[in-house]
Amino acid sequence: MIDFNRRIIAPSILAADWSRLADEVRRAEASGADWLHLDVMDGHFVDNISFGPSFVSQIRPHTSLPLDVHLMLEHPDHYVPRFVAAGANHITVHVEADHDPAATLKQIREAGCRPGLALSPDTDFQKVVPYLAEIDILLVMTVRPGFGGQPFMEKETMPHVANAKRLREEHGLAFHIEVDGGIDSSTVHVAAKHGANVMVAGTSLFGAPDMGAAIATQRQTRM
Repeated sequence: MIDFNRRIIAPSILAADWSRLADEVRRAEASGADWLHLDVMDGHFVDNISFGPSFVSQIRPHTSLPLDVHLMLEHPDHYVPRFVAAGANHITVHVEADHDPAATLKQIREAGCRPGLALSPDTDFQKVVPYLAEIDILLVMTVRPGFGGQPFMEKETMPHVANAKRLREEHGLAFHIEVDGGIDSSTVHVAAKHGANVMVAGTSLFGAPDMGAAIATQRQTRM
C-alpha cells in the first residue's frame, strides 16, 4: 500500500550546475533527495529547449535514484522509447500535447516505466479525469510550463490538487500528486495542505547553501 502522506522531494536537474553534472547528481542523492526530476522541453510545446535522451543517459550511471522524466513535448508518444532506453523510471506526458493520452500512458507502462500525466495551470481539470485510473503520477504544474523561476500560482492550481486528492480517495485510486513550479520552504506546505505529496524544487534546493538542510525543511510536515 502506497503511503500518500509520505512527502517525496524531487530536485529539478534544470537548476543544477550542468558543468558539474555528475557531482550535482551525487550531491542531491547524498542530501536526501528521493527522486530526480528532469524537465524535457522541445521548443514547440513550450517556448524553451532543455535536453534530450542522451542527457538522461549521462545521469543514469551516477545515481540509483528514480529518474522522474517530464516530457514537455508536442509529440511525447514518439519519444517515449528513447527515454525508456536512456534510463527513465517515470515518464510524465502532458494531457494538452498532440497525442492519444490513453495510448501513450499504456505505452509507458508496457515499457516498464511508471506513467504520469501533467496538466498546466490554465487547463480544465476535467481533461485529466478520464485517465486517473491509468496513471501512477498526476503532475500539477504550479507555474506555466517552460521556464524556471516563476512564482507559485496558488489560486489557479491548488484546486487541481484538491480535486485530484478527492477523486483518488472517492474512487480508491493509486497515484502520486506531484507539483512543480515555485516550490520552496513556504509553498511546499501550501501544496501539501491541499494534497500533494511529491514536491519538485529547483533553485530552492540546488541554489541553497546547504542542500541537505533545504531538503529536510521541505520534507517537514506542517499544516
